[in-house]
Amino acid sequence: MPAEGAELRRADRWLEGAGLRPTRQRRLLARLLVGDGGHRHVTAESLFDAAREAGDGVALATVYNTLKCFTEAGLLTEITVDGARSYFDTRTEDHPHFYWEDDARLSDAPASSVEIARLPEPPKGYEIARVDVVVRLRRS
Repeated sequence: MPAEGAELRRADRWLEGAGLRPTRQRRLLARLLVGDGGHRHVTAESLFDAAREAGDGVALATVYNTLKCFTEAGLLTEITVDGARSYFDTRTEDHPHFYWEDDARLSDAPASSVEIARLPEPPKGYEIARVDVVVRLRRS
């Protein structure tokens, strides 16, 4: 159990860093997202399945609400693909993504090969909050 304890401590620090109260559900989902120190791209459904596989009961609505809370707290970045499917990324700095159409998977793409030379001027009273670059891939 020492590894699980380390994962839970990492999850607690992640929540604490954002000023979030460590509820049972938040701790569970945070452990699944960042417990091993790696980065994740998850959908609400895939995180729900991972929680169920871990033997922890949590409602799908709770997963959606918790992901929204984590995103609002700056712990996750939401990337929308196809206008309907959202992925949540634990790596929050700006970086491009590959979207693998064949298996509906999102992964990081090398940032060194992306260059954005110019962006359109935003409408009066608005500023550009961020630019998402998603490169869609399919088998040839």
